[in-house]
Amino acid sequence: MPVVGPRCHELRIVDENATWRIVYRIDTDAIVIGDVFSKKTQATPKSVIDACKRRFKEYDAIAGGKE
Repeated sequence: MPVVGPRCHELRIVDENATWRIVYRIDTDAIVIGDVFSKKTQATPKSVIDACKRRFKEYDAIAGGKE
């Protein structure tokens, strides 16, 4: 998901009652989860994209900017 950032992806999981999405980033030493949510439309909500960007930035600050 380049709209969120580099190395970011979206995993789709189809459940009986919902389709779930996991937005994650692949770092050299970790898989960082940005958000898990139920998705009802094709487009990823802007609020989810913004939250993931913020969370990854906060993670980088805490982790010392490791990639």
